[in-house]
Amino acid sequence: MPTPNPARGEVVVPLAGSPRRLCLTLGALARIEAILGLDDWSALPERFGRLSARELLAVLAALMEGGGEDPAVLDAAPVSVPQAVAAVAAALAACA
Repeated sequence: MPTPNPARGEVVVPLAGSPRRLCLTLGALARIEAILGLDDWSALPERFGRLSARELLAVLAALMEGGGEDPAVLDAAPVSVPQAVAAVAAALAACA
């Protein structure tokens, strides 16, 4: 099981059949802004309320990459919408 580094804002969540480390790094934040078409991160909270499934998956992939995980596992193993939402929420809460 991956060990999270709380000082870095990492969290470990169950995804695609295994524990996965997620982290909102600066790179992940930049990818999320681009995915959601945002000019800056201040619009992020409001925009998260209107995510499509494709956007949710892309945000999750960016957070996985930030945690050093391979987001390709999301294509190979099922992830439910509630599981994806919980994982994103946990990663964001770890950075708060």
